Amino acid sequence: MNSKELFEALKILEKERGISSDFMFDKIKKAIVTACKNSYNGNEDVVIKVNANKNKFEAYLQKTVVEDVEDPGNEISLQEARKIHANVGIGEKVGVKLNTKEFGRIAAQTARNIIRQGIRDGEKSVMLQEFESRKGTLTSAVIEKIDPKTGAASVRIGKSESYLPRSEFLANDRFKEGDMVKVYIVDVKETERGPKVVLSRTQPEIVERMFEREVPEIANGVIEIKQVAREPGSRTKIAVLSHDKNVDAIGACIGARGARVAAIVRELGGEKIDIIEYNEDIAQYITAALAPADILAVDIVSEGDKSCRVIVPDDQLSLAIGNRGQNARLAAKLTGWKIDIKPKSAQNIENMDE
Repeated sequence: MNSKELFEALKILEKERGISSDFMFDKIKKAIVTACKNSYNGNEDVVIKVNANKNKFEAYLQKTVVEDVEDPGNEISLQEARKIHANVGIGEKVGVKLNTKEFGRIAAQTARNIIRQGIRDGEKSVMLQEFESRKGTLTSAVIEKIDPKTGAASVRIGKSESYLPRSEFLANDRFKEGDMVKVYIVDVKETERGPKVVLSRTQPEIVERMFEREVPEIANGVIEIKQVAREPGSRTKIAVLSHDKNVDAIGACIGARGARVAAIVRELGGEKIDIIEYNEDIAQYITAALAPADILAVDIVSEGDKSCRVIVPDDQLSLAIGNRGQNARLAAKLTGWKIDIKPKSAQNIENMDE
């Protein structure tokens, strides 16, 4: 391969795999130095000149000028040296232009292995940089394979392969090869085997990113998501606040005929979503968080412990608590308060005891 072909190959590599030419030149230099060390009796004193504008790549092995050559890998005779530089003298060094075709078989193979490893390292580096910049975002992935034993999915995001553990599926997720699915990029970790992208469909942040995508008023900052409480695959409560009195936060999130929230519910496999309005008044906020139950009163027990007692009509008790306590649990998680729910009749008995 001549210099022009080398530069063309590196341009193709950069275009198709995203590996920069500078990165690969460093690997090629390392490969040449290693090959010289193996082929020229340990001599690794190599000067490499690169001129990308002129498609020139040249390597020169530095040898010491001597009268009698005893070590051809490290020495050059005065007569041969002066064919390169007319004024060079004994004891000085001169650069001998290398012809890489002269490398021995083992040295050449070593050089090729270093370059191949460089390509693999470059691909890993590109993948790491790509996903580092996308950490905390929502992205589309294609299901490539489902492991029949673990149920985990191998997925492709753009040109990169990744992995979605079964534990990060929603309960209703039933994927097959070729399906397109939305995933949340939780983290990117560098391991010995390369970058590991941590994906999830269970994190509460995925709901936030979906609302940002579906609701322009959230994306442009008119509406703010204050808090999200989620039991993945089952139910989510999301508190929103409008910074424009003319914009209804809940209405904007629901969308015309419920189109916006319906799109998110579909993507999450039917997960129920309660959208409530955030309020600085904690009593009103807790009242909204316990929807759809009717609330009679919210009594603050301790602001320091963030605990309160909520009074509801007797016929609203089960609705306020929810199936297996879910509604109360999510309301507590959303508001950050401990919520003790009591029916009206119990309060009346307590008052009589007093």
